[in-house]
Amino acid sequence: MGEMTTIRAFDEEALFGAYVAKPSSEAKAAIIVIPEIFGVNPGIRQKCDSWAAAGYLAVAIDIFWRFAPGVELNPDVEAELQEAFGYFQTFADTKGSDSAVKDIKAAVQAIRRGELGTPAVQKVGCVGYCLGGRLAYMAATRTDVDASAGYYGVMIETMLGESHAIANPLMLHIPTADHFVGPEAQAAIHAGLDDHPKVVLHDYVGLDHGFAAEMGNRRDEEGANLADSRTVAFFREHLG
Repeated sequence: MGEMTTIRAFDEEALFGAYVAKPSSEAKAAIIVIPEIFGVNPGIRQKCDSWAAAGYLAVAIDIFWRFAPGVELNPDVEAELQEAFGYFQTFADTKGSDSAVKDIKAAVQAIRRGELGTPAVQKVGCVGYCLGGRLAYMAATRTDVDASAGYYGVMIETMLGESHAIANPLMLHIPTADHFVGPEAQAAIHAGLDDHPKVVLHDYVGLDHGFAAEMGNRRDEEGANLADSRTVAFFREHLG
């Protein structure tokens, strides 16, 4: 089990929340977990705990802290789902993705400096889901994170012009029946990234957005296990 802490924002006089799960011995590397639009909820904390059990320092950052700090929502509760969509719109309207990439940079910096109550860890990867999947892609194009993985990232097709800046490995998991990322968007992602030497794409035929959620109605057990096994192997190869 991890615990909540704070990280100093990049070039801002502010602190934001993060859930930190520590391995039982020296960390192999660190993994930043970037949540969906539902905040650092029990499912995201469970993902962190699993990475810690596998020997990684895991850090989930609160990407909505500027307007809804500490929010935790359940996508299977309609009212909370709608609340999350509202936060996503606020995030989009305030250019939240640009700010969130700075939050990822701040987390990388804190991990590498040993500022989270843990020894410094130099190898840092990130994994994100939904909006977090978009941010994982942006981290690959805009930061020096050592490896990135994104699950059902939204609006990546609008940012393919940044793909030339991807210097470290990136893996994207794409469910073909994603009702938020349609066939045209998926085709654009493949056209833009299939030949990139640092990128690997995996399609999941017939699966929908959220298939790798830790809990709840969206999870597809077989698909989630396959995608997660690929992510584990990916980070083992590129982070240690």
